[in-house]
Amino acid sequence: MRLKVNGEAYDTSQEDITGLLNELKIVPERVAVEVNLKIIKRTDFGNCRLQEGDRIEIVYFVGGGMQ
Repeated sequence: MRLKVNGEAYDTSQEDITGLLNELKIVPERVAVEVNLKIIKRTDFGNCRLQEGDRIEIVYFVGGGMQ
């Protein structure tokens, strides 16, 4: 199926967010995921079924602080 991942066209056979993140070699604990403008809870990644044309935004957490 064809998705938009962070604004880029992407083809996958994965059916849920967990599978997509694994395919992309992304550690789920280090990102937030939005599907069609809805933030998905990390505990729901495996239950969130992807569909043709979905728009996925994956945002990485960046650690750091003031010096």
